Amino acid sequence: MNALMKTGAAAMLALASAGSLSAAQVTEKKSLTLDGARAVASAAESEAKRLKAGGAIAVVDEGGHLLCLIRLDGTFAAASDIATAKARSAALFERPTSVFENAIKNGRFSLVANKELMPLEGGVPVVVDGVVVGAVGVAGAMSSAQDDEIAKAAAASATAK
Repeated sequence: MNALMKTGAAAMLALASAGSLSAAQVTEKKSLTLDGARAVASAAESEAKRLKAGGAIAVVDEGGHLLCLIRLDGTFAAASDIATAKARSAALFERPTSVFENAIKNGRFSLVANKELMPLEGGVPVVVDGVVVGAVGVAGAMSSAQDDEIAKAAAASATAK
């Protein structure tokens, strides 16, 4: 057997052994599906309409990736990006964005330097069985408190089922 064949055989053996994972090396995890994201967005839309508020509603997965976006009639265009940033922050940091807004209000100004963070209330994690599976962000309602109220109602709808 020549050196090239030996090297190729060794590489194939290494790939084969690396490709076989034991059960101890993988895990099952809960994820928010597209249908789940649509249900959360629909709950937010219903709450916004009940409150006679406008707004943009973004739902992301646990990695902060956009699954669903709704911009209600009459809502300013930038609200879509703001809602997405709020949802992404809530998912990645696994806590409501109001926590960060309050921390800044209380003097922790260094948080504004974190480019991954949108520290405005209105982003809420979607938690199922104690696991963050995504998040919802709302922007452009009548007030930031209303953004937060709508997002909380939407996130709660995912756990109420």
